[in-house]
Amino acid sequence: MSPAGDITVILKRWGDDRAAALEALTPIVYSELRKLAASYLRRERPDHTLQPTALINEAYLRLVRQDAASLEDRSHFYGLAARMMRQILVDTARANRAQKRGSGDKISFDEKIQAATPGKEAWDFMALHEALDKLAEHHGRTAQVVELRYFGGLQLEEIADNVATSLATVKRDLIMGEAWLRRALAGA
Repeated sequence: MSPAGDITVILKRWGDDRAAALEALTPIVYSELRKLAASYLRRERPDHTLQPTALINEAYLRLVRQDAASLEDRSHFYGLAARMMRQILVDTARANRAQKRGSGDKISFDEKIQAATPGKEAWDFMALHEALDKLAEHHGRTAQVVELRYFGGLQLEEIADNVATSLATVKRDLIMGEAWLRRALAGA
């Protein structure tokens, strides 16, 4: 059976015995989640202290609390894991921002948002999170497509299955979402 098939079978057992399902799932998905976590953290601000293992562990703790209904198959699992990692990074950024606000140090907006080229400069997860939320208010599916692609690491075909739409629509949503976010982040 393929790893994707294994994941789906394990997730079907999630409601019966979460601990056993999580134990069976971990060796299958850990390396992929570690790649995602490392990718996110490479784009974080230089002084962040969160490590990929800590990010994965926190995401796992949140996954254990999930309903079986939200974990249908591989693409749903990775989409949810990506959303959780994003939220953890946003929570960390909020805590950092609150700490800096309390210190009395002024931080220019240019210092906060450096989202020009993913992988080359640090992302401001708060600005990205807020922009994705605004995009979701106007174009929910488009925001979901962007999140699944960049935070979930899913292939376009997997995203099409996840959001129950055509591959062509996913491609259009991705192009539109990327352009929308670029404008929102540049104009913020």
